[in-house]
Amino acid sequence: MAKELINKWKNKLKMSGQKKTEEIEGTEEEVTQETNKAEEVEATPQEEIEELKLQVDEGKDKYLRLFAEFENFKRRNTKERFDLMKTAAQDTIVNILPVLDDFDRAKMMAEDDSNSETISEGILMVYDKLYNVLSAKGLTPMESTGLPFDPELHEAISEIPAASDDQKGIIIDTVEKGYYLNDKIIRFAKVVIGK
Repeated sequence: MAKELINKWKNKLKMSGQKKTEEIEGTEEEVTQETNKAEEVEATPQEEIEELKLQVDEGKDKYLRLFAEFENFKRRNTKERFDLMKTAAQDTIVNILPVLDDFDRAKMMAEDDSNSETISEGILMVYDKLYNVLSAKGLTPMESTGLPFDPELHEAISEIPAASDDQKGIIIDTVEKGYYLNDKIIRFAKVVIGK
């Protein structure tokens, strides 16, 4: 490439007729210096291209990370919204639970043979309707009597001596039922444990 530039310069000088051969030889040194500068200039764009490629790669990496983070945010937000919809009526149901407890107690007392009180069919129908409506909303009672005590599910309100060794650590009686709302505990069972 340097020789091509030198020949080009020589041709220009011959055409103009104004330069002597000595000047042309001196010009060859200048042309060589300019050629070296041109090669340096050509190397600089290559470096710039590589630098720009690095910047593009960094930009792509940041974009992919940001995109993945946004997708995770959308997924998490959707899950939280879905969980919120599943338990939206939790406060209302928790407030209704004492009424359901009273119905349970009245029903148990009416079913007891030693008690002379009876429960009317109308009250049983109201109880069944209330229970069915709450069940349709995702409410399920927690079974606890006769099961081993689990502090993550039960709240021990008292302990009584166990009749046998196999009843130690077992729930003897459930004072107040625990409830799940769509597999989430909304009230712990209040129980009596054998010791």
